[in-house]
Amino acid sequence: MPDYSIVVPVFNSSESLALLFERIDKTMLSLNKSYRLIFVDDGSSDKSWEVISNLCGSFPEKVTGLRLARNFGQHNATLCGIAQAEGEFVITLDDDLQNPPEEISKLIAAMHQAKADLVYGIPEDKQHSAMRNAGSSVIKKSSKGLFNNKGEGSSFRLMTSKLAKNLLNHQINFIYLDEIFNWYTSYIAFVSVEHHKRPYQQSGYSSRSLLSLLTNLVIYYTAIPLKLMVYGGLVSSVISFVIGVVFIYRKIVSDVPLGFTALIVAVLFSTSVILLSLGVIGEYLSRIYRVQNRKPPYSIRETL
Repeated sequence: MPDYSIVVPVFNSSESLALLFERIDKTMLSLNKSYRLIFVDDGSSDKSWEVISNLCGSFPEKVTGLRLARNFGQHNATLCGIAQAEGEFVITLDDDLQNPPEEISKLIAAMHQAKADLVYGIPEDKQHSAMRNAGSSVIKKSSKGLFNNKGEGSSFRLMTSKLAKNLLNHQINFIYLDEIFNWYTSYIAFVSVEHHKRPYQQSGYSSRSLLSLLTNLVIYYTAIPLKLMVYGGLVSSVISFVIGVVFIYRKIVSDVPLGFTALIVAVLFSTSVILLSLGVIGEYLSRIYRVQNRKPPYSIRETL
């Protein structure tokens, strides 16, 4: 059994995979650590699976390939790899070489020094686009506010196998790993690592996908929209009551007709609040429906 399992979710990264393996292999040999590299092809449309197949054929004792039936997303693909992991520790790493594999040694040293269950490699200077950096910042700050955690994190992680296997208890179709980690442990350490520019393919994260991630994060893991409905309903009720009192007072004192405009405003205001509330409830019901259907977070099509 290897000392470490290294999980790499792959999406359209055929150009970087061979070099990634070469650098990981050299790094782990220099650290005198045995390992198994688990590539999880998350529905790539390029030649990524062909490259993974070649690596598995050439280095069967070091490389495992998993091919998902479609694109399930980075966190779900990572969970799939963790489910196949062996050894005492698990490392997760992106496929784009922005986090140099040589920095794995820093994660290992930080874990031993802090006696942590989880170590994040935090980039010293992110080399993403301005849009991607802004989106990631919003996600992290939102996560910090929503879940009362440290608000830091990255896909470059080292964790104990015990913590990693706890993730397998969460079999829902939307997985956000960092929130689940914070549920299971507070023994989390951080270490600064280098972050390089993407040498090959463009990032798979767009503004739309980041917005979708934030929306799912809020709805799946919090009750904040429901709480907003409660407080919003309370505020709107108070406002409606005050408006009603004002019109009644004017009617009694000045004999002013209530008027068609006031009635329309009141109806539209209350109706909009009701429709908004129903929309939020509908979103939660759709998520509950998906969870109750027990749709798995991933589906493996092929294993090498």
